Amino acid sequence: MRRLLFAALVATPLLTTSAQAAEDAHVRALAAGYKANFLCSDLFNAGLTEAQATEWDLEGIYPEYQTVIRTLEAKVDRQARTVSVAFDPMLPPRLAAWRPGLGCTSLPIGAGPDAIAALPKLKIKPPSAVGKAWPDGDEGATATPLAPVAAALDQAISKAFDPAVQGEGPRTTAVLVIRDGKIVVERYVEGFGPQTPQRTWSAAKSMTATMVGRAVQLGKLKVDAPARVPEWPAGDPRRAITLANLMHMNSGLWTDGPGNRTDELYAGGALVTQTATVMPLEAAPGTRFRYANNDTLLAMRSVRAAMGDGEAALNFPFQEVFWKIGMLHTVPETDWQGNYILSSQVWTTARDLGRLGLLYMNDGVWNGERLLPQGWSKFVASPAQTQPDSGPGYGAFFWLYGAAQGLPADTYVMNGNRGQYVFIVPSKNTIIVRRGFDKAGAKAFDLAGFAREVLAALEAR
Repeated sequence: MRRLLFAALVATPLLTTSAQAAEDAHVRALAAGYKANFLCSDLFNAGLTEAQATEWDLEGIYPEYQTVIRTLEAKVDRQARTVSVAFDPMLPPRLAAWRPGLGCTSLPIGAGPDAIAALPKLKIKPPSAVGKAWPDGDEGATATPLAPVAAALDQAISKAFDPAVQGEGPRTTAVLVIRDGKIVVERYVEGFGPQTPQRTWSAAKSMTATMVGRAVQLGKLKVDAPARVPEWPAGDPRRAITLANLMHMNSGLWTDGPGNRTDELYAGGALVTQTATVMPLEAAPGTRFRYANNDTLLAMRSVRAAMGDGEAALNFPFQEVFWKIGMLHTVPETDWQGNYILSSQVWTTARDLGRLGLLYMNDGVWNGERLLPQGWSKFVASPAQTQPDSGPGYGAFFWLYGAAQGLPADTYVMNGNRGQYVFIVPSKNTIIVRRGFDKAGAKAFDLAGFAREVLAALEAR
């Protein structure tokens, strides 16, 4: 079909030119939205300068946007906390607006400043962590390892930051290692620190696993029951898809290829309910692994539906998970109708990711309170019935590493684009966090090799 279409377009140069012009116009709209949203989050979530945001977050990105973004001018309104990027003389500029706690939202193509007033807002305030001991706060967070261990760790960590070792692609910004509940090493690139959040990319999928687990523990959802997606009417075959299917990435829903880039949602100002909920079935649920952002978005849509779609749903991630475990520097972003984009759009710190790892290390118990169902850690770290064709295995919104990667068999990982990794290794009572702004299309950071080196260093005597 695509070959026939290609032949027809070649035979009609005018149509080819028109189609190309339309495609280029849409790419410009997406590129403008990308720049507005990322710059907005870098400035108002992370407190970076425009120069830092440009150097780290707007370079090394998807090649189809990279050249365009460099040509588009961004206008920052620090008082209103908005970023606008013009892309078409006949349309309003793309606009991203910041709100306390919820970060930046990308408004739809064609929307103007008047749309900001209708954005959902978080009305609750975070608790204070002043004076609280780690991990609820930052007091007494670090432990000094013995000299042989410290020297070996220093060598392993230094290599992660060294461009001469890593080459052009990997750009490490943070490394944090927790052993026996304490931070034994923590390092940041210049300009970043313990309270500087970065975008998680797909490491956020593991946060969705946590939100589902909390809803299950509260009796709001059942993981083996059909997902709660109000947009699917009675009689729709998709209503047979369970939450477990979504978490195992085997929903059977059609996607536009493995990985399922959701640029219309992330950069185009579309809604979760306009995108993830409309995909048709392509395979029977539970029969095929297909890594997809949409499965994560639908799982989080189910959580929102279980909470009633209103203010309680907006508050849920904070009141029931993040703030309970000291993740006070974590900002989950939403679309412009308040649906959490928890497949990618979360801004958080290395320490907060470490706290989430500790929740799983403790099987969902925090300060004596069970937040996740008993055995939830085992559930997310157990192989799904369908698996990727190659590479690490897959559990429930966590990747599974082991002997094939030279790591302990019980290793499971939060993994996100541009170098966001959280290794949880229960048998070693160790959590390894690495953050970065790795460049697209270049040699990737050797995450398994890095984890092996860190674990070996911890055993130094």
